[in-house]
Amino acid sequence: MPIVVDLDVLLAQRKMSVGEFAEAVGITVANIAVLKNGRAKAVRFSTLDAICRVLECQPGDVLRWIPDASED
Repeated sequence: MPIVVDLDVLLAQRKMSVGEFAEAVGITVANIAVLKNGRAKAVRFSTLDAICRVLECQPGDVLRWIPDASED
């Protein structure tokens, strides 16, 4: 999938555990894993808002787009 979720990088930069992050955002550790592993099909704006508030970042710091090689 060409959308990459950079939560691992952001959590490492902030020295925050997945458990702490999940509790602060208000979603389960399992749902954090779904996001981190690229298995999420959608993200609610309210969840993205909470992620950005907790990490003090912009949505573009969390999500980035990488074109598929087959699109060339």
